[in-house]
Amino acid sequence: MTTDAAGSGSHLPPMRTIGQVRAALIMGYSFPGDADDFEAELAREINHADPADLSGVVRLVEEFRGRIIARQDPGFDAAVSAAVADIQATRGTSQ
Repeated sequence: MTTDAAGSGSHLPPMRTIGQVRAALIMGYSFPGDADDFEAELAREINHADPADLSGVVRLVEEFRGRIIARQDPGFDAAVSAAVADIQATRGTSQ
């Protein structure tokens, strides 16, 4: 796995609140650009949300929490590399 600000591959930060998810993103536990994307999408969701229905905000927080978990999975990089190799092999045989 690549070295990042998060440290060891299997350690997950606390993510029980939006503030904790935000902190994990800012500290580099997810993919490059995710912290900025989260802030922009969160602002958009809040600005368009019905005060009685914040399901879009909930969905967004769950999505980015999942991205943090995926990025910290020690097997993530290997799985992506294997998928890329499979795609390249398929394209190579079909051309």
